[in-house]
Parts: sequence; structure tokens; C-alpha cells
Amino acid sequence: MRLREDAAEIRGELVGLRRDLHRIPEEGLHLPRTQERVLAALEPLPLEIDTGSALSSITAVLRGGAPGPAVLLRGDMDALPITERSGVDYGSRHDGVMHACGHDLHTAGLVGAARLLAAHRNELAGDVVFMFQPGEEGYDGAGQMIDEGVLTAAGRPVEAAYGLHVLSSILDRGVFASRPGPLMAGSAGLFVTVVGAGGHGSRPHVTLDPVPVACEMVTALQTMVTRRFDAFEPVVLTVGTFHAGTRRNVIPDEATFEATVRAFDASIHAELGRHAVRLCEQIAAAHGLRAEVRYEPEYPVTVNDPAEHDYAASTVREIFGPERFVEMRHPLTGSEDFSRVLGRVPGAFVFLGACATGDPDTAPGNHSPRAVYDDSVLADGAALLAELAARRLR
Repeated sequence: MRLREDAAEIRGELVGLRRDLHRIPEEGLHLPRTQERVLAALEPLPLEIDTGSALSSITAVLRGGAPGPAVLLRGDMDALPITERSGVDYGSRHDGVMHACGHDLHTAGLVGAARLLAAHRNELAGDVVFMFQPGEEGYDGAGQMIDEGVLTAAGRPVEAAYGLHVLSSILDRGVFASRPGPLMAGSAGLFVTVVGAGGHGSRPHVTLDPVPVACEMVTALQTMVTRRFDAFEPVVLTVGTFHAGTRRNVIPDEATFEATVRAFDASIHAELGRHAVRLCEQIAAAHGLRAEVRYEPEYPVTVNDPAEHDYAASTVREIFGPERFVEMRHPLTGSEDFSRVLGRVPGAFVFLGACATGDPDTAPGNHSPRAVYDDSVLADGAALLAELAARRLR
């Protein structure tokens, strides 16, 4: 198969599809316009297509020309609640929503892989399942697609699964990277409401002011991470929202904040939850207030099967050259619900540099409103996904 050469021939169409998707970003599990655009792109292909019942997912099965195993390729489709400031001329037309994490590239790349493999379907010994997934950004879309049967869509369980994620910083453009074992952190959410008794800002002594108490918790949580956990057990706790009050001279009844927590071991997450809840509750009690605290596990650790990682790495080196693959020394503390798939099926997740500025050290990163992705990498991303599936079926 000449998959890389074939991919280069359709690069312009993939870029056009990606930019169409970038203009119409949708958040969460229900992406009607995105789903419609992807279905239109897939319509000419010889695929068995099902759409989700509880979410705007697309599962497409390509039957090979000979019997064999089934493998899965995944692309996520959802965007983020971010107002775009990238300055690109194909920017978001939906206020407050942006493809800031490159999922538009993932989706277009997976369509490209489907086109490449469909053109060679008679050479495939087995079937390919294409998993177009909504709701990666905190909605557990992968878990819901698993519940709806994506892993057995070919009529039997898939034997391997592969996914690709672009980065607008960190990696040079066109460079692939991954590592065996833990690749991305597991995540959890910490939700805290400090309940006090409000009043006039000029008389704080007759109130129970929740604001300084909540501020104390934010600082104490950072200290807890450094004093309760071994420095060689990576833990990240970041408070992303903090809300209190309506005016500067009014002490509110409540203050709330939310944090994201990342770690690479399920037992560390459980311990984090116990310590964080107790710390917030007891700080509130020490000031005569009350704290309502929830610690909610989200995504598990994303773990690459060592043999599948080695297979993906050798495929990149063979197709694109050894200089195009970097084995990561450390995992990333981001999290991914593709971890749900890799928890059930051996497979590999690979990063692809899509830095548009030429300097990945200073470029705005994923989730930035200024993130820009160079879509010239689309053809190579599609080719790699297609090669991983085709070679695995051999």
C-alpha cells in the first residue's frame, strides 16, 4: 500500500474539512452540526455506519477483503468553552466555543484514514472500526461509546486500538512522540463550597466571611501536595475557578472553588481525595464555618501497552524516518478518556507536533484561546493511523 503517498494527494481536502470543523465548534456530547459534516465526508465510502443514541457519536466499520481480526482507530470531535483569539481567518463562528485542543484535526485525520483504508479494503485481512467520539473534554464520551458497543461494532471485540493527539506546543511540527506504560495522568475533580454568613463589608466581625477561609484552603491544598506525597509520585492540583460575592462592600454567604487533580496511580488519587476533603472541612471548622466538599474521580491513567507502543514507534520510524519519532522520558499530566479504551484493549496513543509558530517552547499550548495548529501535518497523521491499522491486520 502507498498510504503516505495517497495521503499527500488528499491533503488539501483534509485541510478543508478541518477548517470547516474549526468554524463550527460544538461542546460536550451533542454535536449535531459536527456529526452532520463528518457523515457527509464519510458518505461516499463503503462503511457500515451507526450513530449514537445518547450522544452524537459515529461508529463506522470497514470490512476488509479477507477474514481476520478487528482494530479500532479513534478521533475525538468536541471543542472547548473558550473564546477564540487565534487570529486565523477560519476562526470559530460560535461565540465562546473553540477547537482549542486540536480535535478538529483529529476528526479530519480519522476521516482521512478511513478514505485511505477504504481505497485498499480488498488488501485488508480483517476489519477496521472508526470511532468518532464526542465529549472527550470532561464528559467521558469514550466511556459512553463503550457502553453503546463501539468495541464490538465489528461483530467481535477489537484486538488493538490506536489514537493520535496533536500538540500546538512542546513538539516540533511533524514530530511524533509517545512512551510505553503511563503516558497521561488520571484525573479527578475537587469541588468546594464554603458556607458562612454574609453581611456588610464594613463589619466583618459580625459575619462568618467565607472568602478568606476559601483562600486559605487554596493555599493549604498546595502545601498538602508537597508535604503529604513523595516527590517521586507526581501530583498536580490546580484551582481553576473561584467565585464569591457580588459587590466589594458585601460579604457573601458562600464562596466556591473547583480544582483539577492529576496523578499516575489510582491509590494516590484515593489518598488525595481523603486528605483534600478532610483539610477543607477542618479549615472551615477552625473558623466556625462549614465546607461542603466533593472529590470525584474522572479519567483513569492513559497506559500504552509496551508492545503496541514499540509497534507504533517502529511504524513511524519506517514510514517517516527515525528523526520523526521521539520517545518521551516522562508522561504528560494531561488526561484523556481514550484511557477507557486502552484499559480494555491493548493499544497505543501517539502525540503529533502541530506547532504553527516554529518555536514549540513559546507557542500557545493546547487549551489556550490563542492556540494555532498547523494543519499541514494532517496527511501524515492520517497516513500513520491507516498504516497502524493495515499493518496490524497483516
